[in-house]
Amino acid sequence: MVTSKQEYYISPEEYLEGEKVSQVKHEYIDGQVYAMAGASDAHVTISVNLLTLLRNHIRSTGCRVYALDMKARIEIINRYYYPDIMVTCDTRDREFEYYKCHPCLIVEVLSDSTEAIDRGKKFADYRHLESLREYVLIAQDTMSVECFRRNDEGRWVLYPYEKDEEVHLASIDFRCSIAALYEDVSFSVEADS
Repeated sequence: MVTSKQEYYISPEEYLEGEKVSQVKHEYIDGQVYAMAGASDAHVTISVNLLTLLRNHIRSTGCRVYALDMKARIEIINRYYYPDIMVTCDTRDREFEYYKCHPCLIVEVLSDSTEAIDRGKKFADYRHLESLREYVLIAQDTMSVECFRRNDEGRWVLYPYEKDEEVHLASIDFRCSIAALYEDVSFSVEADS
């Protein structure tokens, strides 16, 4: 979530050095730095549930899963974002300690304050990553997962999943029940109706 903006240009190198010591995470867009706010219980629970499932799935495959504090670098358009979850299977990413450049999967858990950005600007920016095969948006107020998958023609196709369905992430051949993603998440009565 964007909460503040610095009004002067910061180089990518200055940004990366600053993030190493900052107590607040920032995303970087064309020389501007934007502070991020904390997340809700549901947001964190969904992220941890998926992180655990993905880590167990990709163990010993050469792929790595990252959450919360690892940046995705989109060099071609000068951006650094903190996706909720990111998977890379590209050995080139092993050389980067504080960011990854070649993810095959990026997941964002939606909130009221970030949904428009995650669906719009971030998705448009993430599409510049040639390695990216899937972009996943997970609602936190209802059982809803939207998986945007790049097809062989380079087009993004939506695969939606709802209550009682199995989620499939083809980029890493992962499957789980949608209920597993939402384990221990409480929904309000209004959200269920």
